[in-house]
Order: sequence, then C-alpha cells, then structure tokens
Amino acid sequence: MTHDHDLVLRPTAAQTEAALNPPPGRSGGDLVVETLAGLGATTVFGLPGQHALGMFDALRRSDLRYIGLRVENNAGFAADAYGRVTGEAAPLLLSTGPGALTSLAALQEARAASAPVLAIGSQVPTAGLGGGRRGYLHELPDQAASFRGVVKSVHTVRTQSQIPSAIAEAWTSALTVPHGPVWVEIPQDVLLAETPIPVVTGGDTFPEELPPRPELTALAADLLTRAERPAIIAGGGVVRADASKKLRQLAERLQAPVVTTFGGKGAFPWTHPLSLQSWLEDRHTTDFLEDADVLLVVGSGLGELSSNYHTFAPRGRVIQIEADLGKLESNHPALGIHADARLALQALLETVDERTDPTAPARVRDVLDKVRERIASQELTLEQDVLAAVRRALPSDAPSFWDMTILAYWAWSAFDAKAPNTMHSAQGAGGLGYGFPAALGAAAADPTRPVLAVSGDGGALYSIAELATARQYDLNVTWLIVDDGGYGILREYMTDAFGEPTATELTRPDYVALAESFGVPGLRTSPQTLEVDLAKALAAPGPSVVVLPAVLRMFAPTHLG
Repeated sequence: MTHDHDLVLRPTAAQTEAALNPPPGRSGGDLVVETLAGLGATTVFGLPGQHALGMFDALRRSDLRYIGLRVENNAGFAADAYGRVTGEAAPLLLSTGPGALTSLAALQEARAASAPVLAIGSQVPTAGLGGGRRGYLHELPDQAASFRGVVKSVHTVRTQSQIPSAIAEAWTSALTVPHGPVWVEIPQDVLLAETPIPVVTGGDTFPEELPPRPELTALAADLLTRAERPAIIAGGGVVRADASKKLRQLAERLQAPVVTTFGGKGAFPWTHPLSLQSWLEDRHTTDFLEDADVLLVVGSGLGELSSNYHTFAPRGRVIQIEADLGKLESNHPALGIHADARLALQALLETVDERTDPTAPARVRDVLDKVRERIASQELTLEQDVLAAVRRALPSDAPSFWDMTILAYWAWSAFDAKAPNTMHSAQGAGGLGYGFPAALGAAAADPTRPVLAVSGDGGALYSIAELATARQYDLNVTWLIVDDGGYGILREYMTDAFGEPTATELTRPDYVALAESFGVPGLRTSPQTLEVDLAKALAAPGPSVVVLPAVLRMFAPTHLG
C-alpha cells in the first residue's frame, strides 16, 4: 500500500546531470534569481546597493527582466502595481539599511491594499549580525524589526542552503489570501560567496485556499433570502479575488443594491440598475445602507473611508466576508465569515434563494438623484468637467493610478472604473508619490495598453526622478499633473479647520520643460482642451506628461455633522 507521503519525485536524467555538474562562477545571488525564475517570476524591480551586488550580478546570468527605479520607495510602488495588475508576487530587490528602509512607505501601502510584493533585501555580513555594533556600513541592530509591523511575514536567511526554501516560503505567504508584501533578508557574504549548490530547478508553491465554513454561509444565505431590504458593500477583496461576476449574479438574484468601496472600484457595473456607485462619502448613501435589514459586506473591513469616516451605524444584521482575519468584525458586530471573496460568493450562490423586489432600482435612483442634487448645489462644475474629460480620454480597458490629490478624491466617489482591477490609488495607506511609479509598474506588466497616472504637483515632486525610468525603459505611461501650486487638499483642510493654511504652498518647476529635459514629451493643457490633449498623449507610444494648471475644490463632506 502506497501513501501520498511515501511518494518521492525522482529527478530526471537531465536534472541529475545538472546537479552533478553545476556551471562554475555561481554565487548565492544566483540561488536567489534561479529560485525566482523557478517560481514563475519574469520581471523584478529594485535598486542596487553595495551589500546587494551579489543579487544584481546574478541578474546578468538570468532571463529575468530588471526594471530599475531611482528611489527605493518608488520601486516598491511599481512592484505593488505589478502585483495588483497581474496577481503575481512582484520581486523587489533592495540593499541594506537606508535602501531597505526607504521602501517602507511603499510596503505599507502594499499591505493596506493586499498587493503581493516579494521584497528581498541584503544584510550586513554574517559577522555583523546579532545586535552588536560592529560598525559595518548600513548596519542596524535588528533590520527585520523595522519590517515586522509593516509586512505580512519576515523570512531571514543565514546560509546559502536556506535561500530557495526561504524565498519559496515568502512567495507562498505573499500569494496566500489576503495577499500582501513579505520581507526576505540575506547577508552580503552569503550572496557573494561561490556556491556548490546545484542550479535551482524546482519551485512550485501552492498558496493555501481560504474557503468559508459551510454552516456560516448557510446562515448567511438564509438571512439574505428572508431580508426585506438587503444591500451589499463590495470592497477590494472582490476585485483581488476576481469575483465581480459572482457578485453581480448574487446581487441580481437578491435584487440587492450594491455600493463599491474606493478599493473596490469596478467590482460592480457603474450603470447597473442596482448600482449605488461609490458615493460612500455622502450621507444619503450612508442612510440607505444603515436602513438595510441585512447588509452583506464582501472584501472590506469597513474602515475610515468605507464608513463615511466611521459615522456609519448599521441598524440591521451585518454579514461580513473578509480574508484578513484582523479586519473581521473590527468595526461592527457581524456574522463574520473568514474566507476568500470568490469562494464565499460561490457558496452563497449555491444556497441563496431568488428574491423579487421591483422597488430596488427605484430606491437606487432616488439615492443617486439626491447625491447629484447635493453636489450640484455646490457649484463644482470645473471639477466634474475635468473628471469627465479624463474618463472620456482614457480607453475603457486602460488602467489608471491615482496619487493622493483632489482629483483622485473626486475619482474615488465619481469615476466610473469601467472594469474591475483598472483603477488603483494609494487610499490604503495614504502616502504621497504613488501614482506615477505605480503606473510604471503596470506598464511593465502589460505594455499593450496605455496607462494613466494622476498626481498633484505636490505628489509629483516625490516621483520626478522616475521620468528617467520611464524614458530608459520606454514605458507607456501618460502622467497627468494637476498643478495648483501646493498641497491642495491640505490647504483646504487647514483653511476649513484653522481659517488659513500653513506649509502648504510650494515653489515648483516648469513640469513641461522638466519632462522634456528627460526626453519625455510634455504638454500644458487647460480644462477646455484636456480631453483632446490627454487622448493624444495616451495614444502615443512611450511616456508623456500633461500638465493641467487648475485649482480644484472638494465637495463638502457629510461626516462633520
């Protein structure tokens, strides 16, 4: 009798020959890139540094494509976007100390947005580890400690034989739901030393699935079937699980109105009769959701932005499907179902009964009419016209990446993403500088479609160096910079709170001339010519910059009473 655990994969003759006669001149760095290739990686991002040179030298002997950015944080944003677009773990190669630490803000965004990033950093030589102060360049008493509160998991390597398994374990962690960034660190001497270990030829890993518990989905299905006023909040977990079609099937079966969170843009068709769109920062939407007798929350933790700044107080029964255990019932009591959104929605589809509710589309239209009336009363036609021009200029299947800027805040609520997994922003962690380097990562993932990046002039200054990256790799990204002379949203916040702003005004460069100095075409546009100018830039191959001088305003909030 043969048991599964008795089965052993026997090496082929070619594998045996390769193991007995590995090519000369290989190092620990080769074990890194060979493992990545064996796991299925094709593209890596990063920035070289003294302690990491063993990895970068090994790239020369591999088939991996390298995209080198100019700042480690921007490299992290590019890897984040690559992971979001492809669903693959994006390798990010970094050096010790300052190089590693500079990536932390990007890794925080990846963690908040559940983007799979495999960050591999070097360490000081083995002799300098252990917390002593040996005085090595870039030395930290405990470098990994800086990452433990940011990434999903930390994996340390001390010998060459640990490299393949540590990277494979990290890869599995990054791609097990909820996806997220992981950190691997390897000492300089381990990377540089010649290795007797055979070429890494295996690498298959199998991220664990997260199915729902059947007794919980049975109860959820019963609650939804018997509900009089069901509603659905669809978050980023629906997009990441590629579960948009299942969400639509369930909503139509239940006749349940759906609102998508800012991270869940595109999870439900914008113009569907049951679509409440994404107007979460509006009291009319909040009131509607509070009135639901059964509220299904899928792939969202109902955090600050998804709950109208924690003013949302549901009165009915809440069912929450969430892959991140820490977010389950973290804000509201619920029937908590710890599961991947796709598997949980499938289980509900198999058990829920069909409902009829001819009033649901009319109730949705009523909410949207009230939202439109509220916005229309604030004389914000410039902002709405600019956003509409961007939508018309951008091809429906083209991805867009939005920095923390006023136009992005409008887009969270008012932009039709057209399709799932096409609109991305830094709303997870909220750091500046995300839009342009993230768009570069998306363009590296799929060069067949144009990619749009949207920044304010404040956020743009974080990313100017990456114009060199865009030109060097001829990445198909159009960068729209809305230039209002400062940190526009902070200017509004401070004026509203204190009567006048402080530290928000910026001296900035001529962005068109600056782009052209990098060899990137630049154009200054206006609200009236934006649609035509942006469409032309998106249609032209390679990078481009479009600058829109405009002072935009936010619509009035409803969470302040």
